Amino acid sequence: MTLTRRTVLAGALGLPALALTGCAGTVARPGDLSRLRIMAPASPGGGWDTTARLLQRVIRSTGLARNVQVFNVEGAGGTIGLGQLSRESDDALLMMMGLVMVGAVETNKSAVKLTDVTPIARLVGEAEIIVVPGDSPYDTLEDFVAAWKDDTRGLPVAGGSAGGTDQILAGLLAGEGGVDPKLINYIAYSGGGESLAALLGGKVAAGISGVGEYAPQVVSGDLKGLAVSSEKRSGQVPDVPTIAEAGYDVVLSNWRGLMSHPGLTAEARTALTDLVTRAHDTPEWRDVLAKNEFDDVFLAGEPFATFLSEEELRVQAILSDIGLT
Repeated sequence: MTLTRRTVLAGALGLPALALTGCAGTVARPGDLSRLRIMAPASPGGGWDTTARLLQRVIRSTGLARNVQVFNVEGAGGTIGLGQLSRESDDALLMMMGLVMVGAVETNKSAVKLTDVTPIARLVGEAEIIVVPGDSPYDTLEDFVAAWKDDTRGLPVAGGSAGGTDQILAGLLAGEGGVDPKLINYIAYSGGGESLAALLGGKVAAGISGVGEYAPQVVSGDLKGLAVSSEKRSGQVPDVPTIAEAGYDVVLSNWRGLMSHPGLTAEARTALTDLVTRAHDTPEWRDVLAKNEFDDVFLAGEPFATFLSEEELRVQAILSDIGLT
């Protein structure tokens, strides 16, 4: 994902003390990646957790590491997990993260920043979709944006957590469509199920989420898909145009990537980056991408670090436009 041209790319533990800190087993010796831990800084079942467990399965099945454990550290858009990572020293530890965390660091005023830990790689991206109820008077994105401009507060938009990917997309679209981003009536829901209920119940005028969250209802006709945020149309809803096709210069991908602890040596960073790169290059990972309709946005090492620095600055600007920071 790239934030350019108004484009933005969400086993049981043996010792109680270890369970409290999320540490499974002993700290790895330098260069030893036979045992790997992956932190998903959110509850089980979400995007970070799912992607972490898919990566775990690929690394195990291809023999890249014998023992791969995924554990969850929930809270505050991933910033609780980020804080824990900042106190770790295990060279065989990765943390899943993504665009949602970039925003959460700002909106939660996290004491720990992404610059305090070590970037490893960007893995996957997922497109967003903008929908309205099936009986909505708006048939196109242009129709909705025109009405939104005239009555911004009166047309509430449902999405995920405040400052997350969904609200970032709302802010970008508003800016492109001549809508004051600070007037957006954005209603944050804890999950796609809640926002779907709000849409079907007529409590909101529009909704934004990952394509997979709303695709079944778009196909059934319960929702109308106005646009997807990817550069190309989604295979899940091929009849829904892109935002760019609708005339707005916005592309967004809800990317996910991996970080490790602060102070990682060059040798240890290279070892982790090489392991993730080898996993990415396997037929098994290509199968994961295809089955889950993930975009392959792989970027490793220093190029990912550069991208992340640019992403932080641009997200800060967007959140400021929205009025969240």
